[in-house]
Amino acid sequence: MNDGINALHAKDYHCMKEVEAVRIVRIVNNLQETEGLAQELALHVGKGFVLGLEGDLGAGKTTFTKYLGRALGIQDTINSPTFTIMKVYEHNPPLYHIDAYRLEGETDDFDLEEYIIDDGVAIIEWYKNIESFLPDSFLSIEFEWLGETKRRCIIEGRGEYAEIAASLGD
Repeated sequence: MNDGINALHAKDYHCMKEVEAVRIVRIVNNLQETEGLAQELALHVGKGFVLGLEGDLGAGKTTFTKYLGRALGIQDTINSPTFTIMKVYEHNPPLYHIDAYRLEGETDDFDLEEYIIDDGVAIIEWYKNIESFLPDSFLSIEFEWLGETKRRCIIEGRGEYAEIAASLGD
């Protein structure tokens, strides 16, 4: 994969329409750089923000969520909601931390769509398992292992999030 910014058209899975997307690749060499990326992203986060996270177990999805929550001013301990599916962190706006690892398209029992389209901030680990429930526009980050703390972050912004993705390039 080439480093840099690539404009592309991606099929939107929710409505099956074409949406503009920007994909960039950013390497983070350590936890400090991962936290720095989260701090940069926090400057763009507000009501209705949707972030999807992907990567192998232990690749950094929950760690990134902790750093982003801290950058947004959340004082609570943020940990993985794997067994509870979702944790809500009261803040302005509230943070909805969703783990879709065990869902694979099954959100009816949890009413997750309501939280994803709410005025809060939705961070969804393993978002591809429920991608059909996501809005037309959202930001995603896929974490790939390159070393103990080094990761390749593939950041894609669809629709209104395209500019945000472009701004996160090195």
